[in-house]
Amino acid sequence: MERSFTKEVELLKLGAGQTFHGEGILAVTKALLQSGISYVGGYQGAPVSHVMDVLNDARDIMDELGIHVETNASEAGAAAMLGASINYPLRGAVAWKSTVGTNVASDALSNLASVGVRGGALVVIGEDYGEGASIIQERSHAFAMKSQIWLLDPRPNLPTIVRMVEKGFELSEASNTPVMLELRIRACHVHGAFEAKDNRAPQFSRRNAIENPEFDFARVSLPPATYAQEKHKVEVRWPAAVKFIRENRLNEVFEGPIAELGIVCQGGMYNVAVRTLQQLGLADTFGVSKIPIYVLNVTYPLIPEEVGAFCSGKVAVLVVEEGQPAYLEDALHAALRRADLQTKVHGKDFLPMAGEYTGEVVLTGVAKWLAAMAPHVENAGVDSEGIRSVLDELSVTKMRAVELLGGAVPARPPGFCIGCPERPVFSAMKLIERESGAFHISADIGCHTFSTLPPFNIGNTVLGYGLGLASNSGIAPMFSGRTVTIMGDGGFWHNGLTSGIANAVFNKSDGILVIMKNGYTSATGTQNIPSSRHQTEWKSGDMSIERALKGIGVEWIKPVYTYRVSEMAKTLREAMSSAYRGLKVIIADAECQLERQRRIRPQIAAALKAGKRVVRTRFGVDEDVCSGDHSCIRLSGCPSLTVKAASDPLKVDPVAHVNNDCVGCGLCGEVAHAAILCPSFFRAEIVQNPNVLDRFVARLRNTVIGWLRPAEGRS
Repeated sequence: MERSFTKEVELLKLGAGQTFHGEGILAVTKALLQSGISYVGGYQGAPVSHVMDVLNDARDIMDELGIHVETNASEAGAAAMLGASINYPLRGAVAWKSTVGTNVASDALSNLASVGVRGGALVVIGEDYGEGASIIQERSHAFAMKSQIWLLDPRPNLPTIVRMVEKGFELSEASNTPVMLELRIRACHVHGAFEAKDNRAPQFSRRNAIENPEFDFARVSLPPATYAQEKHKVEVRWPAAVKFIRENRLNEVFEGPIAELGIVCQGGMYNVAVRTLQQLGLADTFGVSKIPIYVLNVTYPLIPEEVGAFCSGKVAVLVVEEGQPAYLEDALHAALRRADLQTKVHGKDFLPMAGEYTGEVVLTGVAKWLAAMAPHVENAGVDSEGIRSVLDELSVTKMRAVELLGGAVPARPPGFCIGCPERPVFSAMKLIERESGAFHISADIGCHTFSTLPPFNIGNTVLGYGLGLASNSGIAPMFSGRTVTIMGDGGFWHNGLTSGIANAVFNKSDGILVIMKNGYTSATGTQNIPSSRHQTEWKSGDMSIERALKGIGVEWIKPVYTYRVSEMAKTLREAMSSAYRGLKVIIADAECQLERQRRIRPQIAAALKAGKRVVRTRFGVDEDVCSGDHSCIRLSGCPSLTVKAASDPLKVDPVAHVNNDCVGCGLCGEVAHAAILCPSFFRAEIVQNPNVLDRFVARLRNTVIGWLRPAEGRS
């Protein structure tokens, strides 16, 4: 089940004269409602995963306004949904994770950008770039330039974000072009306040339907219309966008007394730039800067007149542009030279070419730039000595941190949750590797990608969400033995069924596919997928992975309960040695443990409060039996399976230990059994609110144990 926002969505009902206090994504949703949208959809992915969660919890508000809400099967489906705005004055919005989601949506987006729109079309993209990202490091800017889609990058505060959403629709309609609004991780989760407006019911909606369809060949992406569309984009729509951006002052200029210098930054980089100036004594607590700042809330297209006006008379400007290539920096060079302005443009010569612009990175770069510019600035506002002291202090602080830590901080790579049902599959694979040696595994996107990290180190390639089996098609014929592909059930429905499985069946592949059927898109927050066991009333509850596989022509299908390591290993051996020539699919079936715990914990708490009997399963290690070789840890990797010092002074090595985080999945014991390790694991049942029989059995057991205990061990 999706994360619940049932309390927070009440903020979406606020009207004119009221103040909204909340988080960035919730503010975006409120701005959409204030903009009069007819439809909204998207596909989950960090950092905008909870856009869909919020929308699903706000169904009553959407129904009241007649807004259609759709959880799309992929980003491509979401982008295609925006086609509703091509012929009709319908405002619509979709959301997804970029850049990988934008790549998936590229076909529909290119066509949409070519034909243009009548109703405002807005794409809210999570710009997942930097140290907190989970994907390849690219930017959406290139796609905006390639397809002539206008790109908004608002300052990370709620009033600006809300204004950019509302103006984004107006910009889209003024230029008949779709608009992208990118939000970085911090912008999505920033908290603040803004003055709310009344929600607007759309002109056309589920409550006020369109009567007649409209046809216009000029709005179809086929030659010769496409040639005219390209010409119209450049000669009409682009100038219209520039005019709207300039007249509505979507970009912002903050003046300062040190007029010889200037900073040009992406809207999303404004906060870190101002914080840097504060640390250097060039801005006050409220962000009033001594150095003028030109904030690009619209990073594409640039407005040449604004660029020239800001840079005119300045010795130099610094472009704070996160990531590469340096699109904005290069564009500024071109714009200034065309205007015959000789202002020096700096950027990547003082700031890193690639990587996230954290506070430390920007502070160091801006300080070095100011130190270099100080001799060229007549205004005494730039304190060179003060700047050097800030850098020296930063260096001393880092050195002090190293001394206090006493060495490098151990790496903490991400890993599977405690009790994750996917971990036993990789334990089984490690056992197979012991017998037959390593084999090629084509990995995929999802929680199971953590298998590429210790202790498993399994997975040779990762090419895209649901593309594991498709990527395996080139390597499989080159191996003497059979190769294996991993795919999640989320990836299965997103892209894997068509791009991977249909392709493998059509080409008579002899590979092995393991589908992790945990019931949710767990890596993005456990949103529901078509095969989820627990569906809301708005979704179909009768979609099966097994039926889909059979329908597409897969004949060899073996479901296995994932926690049975021995059975999983046996099924893998069977698939590798089978005489059957064709795709062999193993369905590793068990509910996501994180979502299971979220589901059962309230039930357990309610039962305990009512005085009902509750039994919890726990596992432990008998340290008298444990040999201390830790094979169980190397084959399991569960965070609750750790080590501790042995109480026996004759045992030098630490012994295995199961801590209190254990959820009782039983993997540690299963691994010990399947790998024929030491019999040190035991299973225990913790009974709360015991009944009369439980108490009697406990007394009986204690009595028998007392009789069997050696005399010297009795209390």
